[in-house]
Amino acid sequence: CARCSSPNIQRLRNPAAGRRSAVLVFSSYDMVHYGHSNQLRQAKAMGDYLVVGVHTDEEIARHKGPPVFTQDERYKMVRAIKWVDEIVEGAPYVTALETLDKYNCDFCVHGDDITLTVDGKDTYEEVKKSGRYRECRRTQGVSTTDLVGRMLLMTKAHHSNIDHSGYQQHTDNFGKGPQGHSPWTGVSQFLQTSQKIIQFASGKEPQPGDTIIYVAGAFDLFHIGHVDFLETVYKQAEKPYVIVGLHFDQEVNRYKGKNYPIMNIHERTLSVLACRYVSEVVIGAPYAVGGDLLDHFKVDLVCHGKTEVLLDKDGSDPYAEPKKRGIFRTVDSGNGLSTDDIVQRIIQNRLQFEARNQMKEAKEMAVIEAMKLREEEKTQNTAQAAQ
Repeated sequence: CARCSSPNIQRLRNPAAGRRSAVLVFSSYDMVHYGHSNQLRQAKAMGDYLVVGVHTDEEIARHKGPPVFTQDERYKMVRAIKWVDEIVEGAPYVTALETLDKYNCDFCVHGDDITLTVDGKDTYEEVKKSGRYRECRRTQGVSTTDLVGRMLLMTKAHHSNIDHSGYQQHTDNFGKGPQGHSPWTGVSQFLQTSQKIIQFASGKEPQPGDTIIYVAGAFDLFHIGHVDFLETVYKQAEKPYVIVGLHFDQEVNRYKGKNYPIMNIHERTLSVLACRYVSEVVIGAPYAVGGDLLDHFKVDLVCHGKTEVLLDKDGSDPYAEPKKRGIFRTVDSGNGLSTDDIVQRIIQNRLQFEARNQMKEAKEMAVIEAMKLREEEKTQNTAQAAQ
């Protein structure tokens, strides 16, 4: 394949060049969130070149149900994750040894949950048997099931740890099959730690000659519209250092209303840090971009997209100071997709998504029962042999 002639592949295939390993990860990557990014971060740490395969819309619809995002949107989202070296468009749903060899990969990596075909078979069965399979830890507290549930619910329960009976009832309906909860599809609470932020952060300081660019917003449900905007911002300078200011949940709710933000400040921080166009994140940035902030970060340029600039609580323009300094620029990414648009996609297909997740969990529960039976049989056989 064309990849094998690239400098990266020559380095990987040459033991004298300090070769470690090339790693393969295949998935749907529908509604990419920080859990996916964390999986890819862990996979990259197991080798030194990460190849990520993304399934087509047709494959996902056949095995799981309708995707929220189109395959082109999903390809671009995965490319924007900073640990990814290369993506394979239209990757097969079942990972075979032939696929690993085709992309010159030593092994594949998946989370410690299970992925099943439409007929209930483990998609990694062949590579597991051959010893070319590795596992990484699933990120607790986030799943596509949970995020879709939040969008359908229209409550603010996800902004805090408080119990909310309506939210709990909906997660039960949305992520519960007839045989009870699967440990892989169910909803759990995300707990932010300083270690997780360190793992996601670049740790790089601005260098002499860098153009420090500041942008601010909610960046809720981090999606392809955000990626296109940040890529456009990144291209505003030859050596960009992009800082993203994230508003606290209460601030976002003030100007967006309803149940926004869908993701809380901790979740949004990791989502943005995983983007390859972002160098730093300000957690809980002030809504008004004032002189103190501009001076502290030595900002050269402040960018905003084509969306309407909403006024501050006192009716003032939040970008008054950068405009006064002549460092404000409106950029057009050519993508008008918003978080509202994504919520609408979910609401329009609500019944399909509920059915999809219930079917997925039912398959997982069937596998768990089969695994339990196998273990029980093994224990009985061992006990009989001992007699």
